Amino acid sequence: MTEIAQVYLGNINHNSDLTELVNNCLEVTLNPSDRQKGRIHAHTDSGVAVGIIKSRDCALQSGDIFRTNSGKILLIQLQQQELLVLDLSLLEADVSPTKLVYLGHVLGNHHYPITLQDNKIYVKLVTDKATIEKLIHTLNIPGLQINYQKQTGDQQFNSLSHNH
Repeated sequence: MTEIAQVYLGNINHNSDLTELVNNCLEVTLNPSDRQKGRIHAHTDSGVAVGIIKSRDCALQSGDIFRTNSGKILLIQLQQQELLVLDLSLLEADVSPTKLVYLGHVLGNHHYPITLQDNKIYVKLVTDKATIEKLIHTLNIPGLQINYQKQTGDQQFNSLSHNH
């Protein structure tokens, strides 16, 4: 039987009075892409099927607490995401702009969600690390640094759109 959770009680990170409710609660870890959905079907960490019903205007955050129709408490956690970070700040002065345009084309053509900030390109990993690193290394862009960074599930990844 699926537990239906649609009564929002608050967030334990913003209201310390709620922390006592999380003893023996159901806990579910969701993908950050589920944050905005109005209807979410998932399984708790202990295997219980849950349905979360909420407004699409309200984005889920780690620490959100819901009450199920049967009176159980459901604690929401969001998975961390790993981002590939392409640091452009150490590029050699003679790097061809054509190579950088081609880098953008390759990332877009493979539908990697990206965002730009402070001379860095943040890339959401949709394939394994080795695949995207090999792809980037074949472009041979001198001075391009490849790093990785964890992003908490509560942080919004506002990618640039790519359409055909």
